[in-house]
Amino acid sequence: MVTYDFSGQTAIVTGGTRGIGGAISAALLAAGAHVTATFAGNTERAQAFAASHADTERLDLRQFDVGDYDQVEAFYTEFDAAHESLEILVNNAGIRRDGVVGLMPEADWQAVLQTNLSGTYNMSKMGIMKMMQNRYGRIISITSPSGKMGFEGQANYAASKAGQVAFTKTLSKEVAKRRITVNCVSPGFIDTDFIGELPPEQLKAYKSSVPMKRFGTPDEVAQVVLFLASEAAAYVTGSTLEVTGGL
Repeated sequence: MVTYDFSGQTAIVTGGTRGIGGAISAALLAAGAHVTATFAGNTERAQAFAASHADTERLDLRQFDVGDYDQVEAFYTEFDAAHESLEILVNNAGIRRDGVVGLMPEADWQAVLQTNLSGTYNMSKMGIMKMMQNRYGRIISITSPSGKMGFEGQANYAASKAGQVAFTKTLSKEVAKRRITVNCVSPGFIDTDFIGELPPEQLKAYKSSVPMKRFGTPDEVAQVVLFLASEAAAYVTGSTLEVTGGL
């Protein structure tokens, strides 16, 4: 496995205490970074994640809603006062409220777009201002093949994830001269709670659709994020790297 050294660097990982986000936070910690892992509501899982990394002083937890502009602004005010720089931002926080369009409550449409897409905008907008102080940064958003393939029953989720890709392409052009790269990682079916709630027959169908005939692991996604966050990816921007097993 490739090893990375992020000693002296500061990272924010939204939704960073469980699933893919937890794996990313853990990988960055193992590589020497100072990590602020955010979470919205699952306090029990956040506390368990903190307990599993009680041996380091480089982990901070913060609870707020990335889709709420005022809460994000308050977070960054506190973050700016405590940290001299921000090198890495991982927009991982996301929710799913599936349903066919004809029966989808308007609240479910708005909630998914607000967290997944507006949350990416909120965190990136304010993160950029911090990164520009040192003219360096890495922004990585966790998108999904759903944004390209359009899985049935996920119009809101697919729209939010396609929006992340378009947002990334545009933002990467705006900040390229400031040595800030902006990319997406697109995980396929990853063995997390996110798909664990699905019916067994649907899980079987999803697994059979993957050429590798298995689900990915959160650690496999985390390793791709670390690459994009590293100096090795200095010339990679505006891109989407798929971690899908060939889906």
